[in-house]
Amino acid sequence: MPAEPSGRNPNRPQRSGLVDGIVKAERLLQIAIILPLSVVVGWLIGAGLDKWLHQHWIYLAGIVFGSVAGFWEVFRVVQNNEKQDP
Repeated sequence: MPAEPSGRNPNRPQRSGLVDGIVKAERLLQIAIILPLSVVVGWLIGAGLDKWLHQHWIYLAGIVFGSVAGFWEVFRVVQNNEKQDP
């Protein structure tokens, strides 16, 4: 059976415009939450390591690693979003 030119799955039910709008808003909300949350998680891990290892600088490395991980995830989500919305 040949694929449809639009690339849509013929067995998948059609969604309404409202549902498509909600899905797009959820994707944008996900992007808005990823970066700050990853920085906070990196900071908390770094602060925990600071306390455990009796240091005072590891939280900075946690913030940097959290930022990098957050940007990485944001870029991944954006690329997946572009693939799904031609």
